[in-house]
Amino acid sequence: MGVVSYSQEFTSAVAPSRMFKALVLDSHNIIPKIVPVGIKSVEFIEGDGGVGSIKQTNFGESAHIKYTKHKIDALDVENFYCKYTLVESDIKFDKIDFIVYAVKFTLADGGCLCKMSSDYHVMEGAELKEDDIKQGKDRAMGLFKTVEEYLLANPTVCT
Repeated sequence: MGVVSYSQEFTSAVAPSRMFKALVLDSHNIIPKIVPVGIKSVEFIEGDGGVGSIKQTNFGESAHIKYTKHKIDALDVENFYCKYTLVESDIKFDKIDFIVYAVKFTLADGGCLCKMSSDYHVMEGAELKEDDIKQGKDRAMGLFKTVEEYLLANPTVCT
């Protein structure tokens, strides 16, 4: 088994504390509210949101995937950092055992810089190509921008 790592950075006009709260701490309330067609619900099936908690995301009818489960591995609220692992999905991956994600928001130019990394733990003998994960990266970027637009339009949310 090998590990294929990808990282990306995004900038936002929104403060790191608000982006972190919307995308990590309060995502179970915020995300389904602003993208109800794509994501029906996000709920904790174990824990209360701290380290060790498992969060299930249930996708809308038109999605190619029904649900995912992520386990929170590390959470540093003061430094706006979260690390979590995709532990289950209704789609059987043919090349990936599991995926570990990390996200960190830092103050930058009156807004924030978001650094995201993904470590794809590839099954023995399988080869993972950029095209294999491009769709997921594009969806993540779309969600990031949607949340940013929502927070900019609603300056009292996640304060």
